[in-house]
Amino acid sequence: MTRAGILNVTGYAGSELARLLSGHPEVELVAVTGRSAAGRRLVDVFPHLWQLDLPVADSLDAAAVDVVLSALPHAAAAEQLVPYVGAGVPVIDLSADFRLKRVDEYERHYAVTHPAPQLLARAVFGLPELHHDEIANSRLVAAPGCHSTAVILALAPAFAAGLIEPDVIADTKTGLSGAGRGLGLNVHFPEADESVAPYGLDGHRHLPEMTQELAALAEAPAPSITFVPHYIPMTRGILSTCYGRPRGRLASMAPAAARVELRRAYDDFYAGAPFVRVSDVPPATKHVAGTNFALVHPSIDLETGRVVVACAIDNLGKGAAGAAVQCLNLMLGLPETTGLRQSALFP
Repeated sequence: MTRAGILNVTGYAGSELARLLSGHPEVELVAVTGRSAAGRRLVDVFPHLWQLDLPVADSLDAAAVDVVLSALPHAAAAEQLVPYVGAGVPVIDLSADFRLKRVDEYERHYAVTHPAPQLLARAVFGLPELHHDEIANSRLVAAPGCHSTAVILALAPAFAAGLIEPDVIADTKTGLSGAGRGLGLNVHFPEADESVAPYGLDGHRHLPEMTQELAALAEAPAPSITFVPHYIPMTRGILSTCYGRPRGRLASMAPAAARVELRRAYDDFYAGAPFVRVSDVPPATKHVAGTNFALVHPSIDLETGRVVVACAIDNLGKGAAGAAVQCLNLMLGLPETTGLRQSALFP
């Protein structure tokens, strides 16, 4: 049984990691940290985790665990993870600290000096649908951002097959848990309820992840993504709808034939991806709530010929903790679905 420790269990992603690992057949959660709750029992912080009778500590001994999963915020994560990496402990980080290969991109978007730039070359972007083998052979994995996951999964097959022009628009609706547990006026119930609002219009931090990963798949030039996220008054979930012009052979087809060709490309690309379902109908966030699944629906607008792809994920599942556990399974040599086959919470 692999012994796992969670750094910063007191956030939504950290508590979701604990929930998922509590039912994992091959991993035992043996230690958790959380500065704001240090000295308390985990069940007193999160009553729904009553199955995990663990103290919340303020630090984690590398010798006490076989793997570390970090839900610390950016900058703090890299700084605290350096000793574990140095000790040879496998690490999965849910922050942005190891997602980008270029330190200047990281420092420009996060407005901090990177605490451990020497580790960037060793880190693997933790999206198994693109980096399955690299994750399995890595000891430092960076789980993608939630928006990045939805947009990349929506567009990767089209770019990989050369079926879409580089200029695309990604419109994302996200649940309020994506803002974390910190208090903010924009997620205060009277402000957020019955309202939808865009944010990050000056450049969202997940955008360089999307560009980095899709550029590796696309024909030149690199994708130019206009990304507009929106908060919507629901707790969990992300729905990303992406738009672009057809390219290559797709551009020469009638829209109805292009729709069939596009669907074939998506079926082929995700044929070996157990957590991605190419859907016949547009997806809904309710269909993936509480799961590590992604529903992707590629289509062609029959009037305009425009490519339209929708992707639904749970921002705390496939967009965070579920993705981390999927990567953990690969790193441990387990089937990537181990402990992650839960059906959606519905209604």
